[in-house]
Amino acid sequence: MCLAIPGKIESFEEGSFPRMGKVNFGGIRKAICFEMLPEAKLNDYVLVHVGFALSIVDEKEAQETLRMLEMDEVRKELDGEA
Repeated sequence: MCLAIPGKIESFEEGSFPRMGKVNFGGIRKAICFEMLPEAKLNDYVLVHVGFALSIVDEKEAQETLRMLEMDEVRKELDGEA
């Protein structure tokens, strides 16, 4: 199973090739490649899989997905799976 995680674009590296930038995933910032999503712009929410931005999503959808992922982590801790 593949899982794409939503995050907010905080910056782009000027003149980089491939096009790179920083995405914030609820406080965790990672360098992400935007070559497959050239229309992405600052403050957009994007779905990211294995370091590549795949699609733009709206903020509400991104926040809801992050909330569900956090709930699953809490469930795992309570069930002793973590």
